[in-house]
Amino acid sequence: MKLGGTPLVEYTRDRLHRETVRSFGSRAGSNAAYELTSTYPPAGQLQSQHLNSLVYDRDYGWNDNGDLVRISGPRQTREYGYSATGRLESVRTLAPDLDIRIPYATDPAGNRLPDPELHPDSTLTAWPDNRIAEDAHYVYHYDEYGRLTEKTDRIPTGVIRTDDERTHHYHYDSQHRLVFHTRIQHGEPLVESRYLYDPLGRRMAKRVWRRERDLTGWMSLSRKPEETWYGWDGDRLTTVQTDTTRIQTVYQPGSFAPLIRIETDNGEREKAQCRSLAEKIQQEGSEDGHGVVFPAELVGLLDRLEGEIRANCVSSESRQWLAQCGLTVERLAAQIEPVYLPERKIHLYHCDHRGLPLALISEDGNTAWSAEYDEWGNQLNEENPHHLHQPYRLPGQQYDKESGLY
Repeated sequence: MKLGGTPLVEYTRDRLHRETVRSFGSRAGSNAAYELTSTYPPAGQLQSQHLNSLVYDRDYGWNDNGDLVRISGPRQTREYGYSATGRLESVRTLAPDLDIRIPYATDPAGNRLPDPELHPDSTLTAWPDNRIAEDAHYVYHYDEYGRLTEKTDRIPTGVIRTDDERTHHYHYDSQHRLVFHTRIQHGEPLVESRYLYDPLGRRMAKRVWRRERDLTGWMSLSRKPEETWYGWDGDRLTTVQTDTTRIQTVYQPGSFAPLIRIETDNGEREKAQCRSLAEKIQQEGSEDGHGVVFPAELVGLLDRLEGEIRANCVSSESRQWLAQCGLTVERLAAQIEPVYLPERKIHLYHCDHRGLPLALISEDGNTAWSAEYDEWGNQLNEENPHHLHQPYRLPGQQYDKESGLY
């Protein structure tokens, strides 16, 4: 895979067209800074992922039902147990100085119940209407459609209440899409956000107002919102545009697993904007300075000619046409504005077997961002020294920081 003429990612595949080697970096190939080797058992599941750096090495074990039962890495091993119905019921974590088993309980519909070891007195066997009323962090409220309308910080039993709980309020349109969210503490809004959608139901924009101190010293919501715009390829989020930067995502073919992250500052993008040859001649071609308008056929011909000149492969047909106009290739080439290549921050997504991002790898092979998750894809820890925006979770999920939803 290339960006322009620069190779980014190179692949090696086996006879079944499965990826066996992936290399990335400024020296993509045999001396790549990042090289991932994957192996597969006869059943076809992913058996191992080994890097030229050992940090993210993983070996996978599967049972006869095709369930993942073990993930082994350089730091720890996780073993998974399942119920007779195939639901995850326990996770055991093993390390040189660690041996922890965490049980999970679910109701008949698959909703998680309170941890039986942490809450031995709980008699709950099923959530009414399939709506989880509370967990370890929040208390939830729903409307008649089953939509989450309120989420409040959960105060553990025995803790003195100080009325500083934060409450999230969610509002939806007639098509059940989230359009407004606010987070309140002490009766005052901390954050407000509004969401816009296209006719296909995809989120197109987000506006966020945050509580800040104004010129008079009072705390209030900002007058000017932070705006974020989104671009899509089908159901895959490919572009996130803010006032300062544009982030574009390339996905693994035929999947929702992210592969490449490309970030470009808006200032660099503005430098890269240049007029085409046809646009320049139309704008500067009249003596009165008002410009001229070419027919579409002539614009297309000039665009094709510009491409040939930039590629240094002008056809005999184009040379003949220029001669008929009393022009030369050299004279026309002098009119073409140079192309500015913007500086970009390019990272590779290193994902697990599900497509969940574990790390962002820079072109020199260093880890620019990394995270740890629980078995359900919830982020537990994050290392983000460069303050990179990374909203992707499990394939198809994008985390919204303001609302706390996906």
